[in-house]
Amino acid sequence: MTNALDGANHRALQLISPPKLRDAAVLDEGFVDLIGSREAPQPTIAQRAMNSSVVAAIYERLWRPVGVAALGLWKTDEHTKAATDLRLGGNQRVLDVACGPGNFTKFLGSRLDGDGIAVGFDISRPMLVQAARDNRSSHAAYVRGDGRRLPFEDGTFDAVCCYAALYLVPEPFTIVDELIRVLRPGGRIAIMTSCARGPAFLSKVQTVASDRFGVRTFDRNEFTTVFQAAGLTEIEREVHGVAQFVSATKPLR
Repeated sequence: MTNALDGANHRALQLISPPKLRDAAVLDEGFVDLIGSREAPQPTIAQRAMNSSVVAAIYERLWRPVGVAALGLWKTDEHTKAATDLRLGGNQRVLDVACGPGNFTKFLGSRLDGDGIAVGFDISRPMLVQAARDNRSSHAAYVRGDGRRLPFEDGTFDAVCCYAALYLVPEPFTIVDELIRVLRPGGRIAIMTSCARGPAFLSKVQTVASDRFGVRTFDRNEFTTVFQAAGLTEIEREVHGVAQFVSATKPLR
């Protein structure tokens, strides 16, 4: 690694808490590994795919474009929308949960300068091996761990996001709660996930098909309700096809 890449990994490592977890971290594969030999849960077809080295290798070239088309996002620039909704710039600390092979994380990092850093976080070793190989930069580094228990103190990040992943994970609302917890007051959160559309019978068909493959379909009000209950402000939601973008601000105390 170059010194710049070492610097990004070092800055990511210093954010880990508690210190004993940071001290036990392994960086042999170019990312900060906090869980070692522990493997990601793979009870569904979708989760097995996300932990496949084959899918990791083709994710940005084939897998994600197909998924984006299926969600009806042909005309939506997700990267730019995330950067805008998160209000990125300067020396911010940004967390990208379920980052996959890191293309999104690297883009977010490109909007930062100085000591700003985008930390891609995922539980899949194959995805992070790919991220470390292709998408590290002086403003992007990667951490392997469990999104249901983020290894960061309250208020660590200026912006947090999770794009195109909550419909694949076993406890999506636990992850959202964790994102809100590690977001500083005044910071921004942004998510993109699935959204039930159309008549009730069609939504039921979507739900049954989704359950079969492990891809969940959310009601359009589920995340705005969670954000409101958490006291977030400036809540915005956009629905495109069968996807929804939801963003909000954590209020100053």
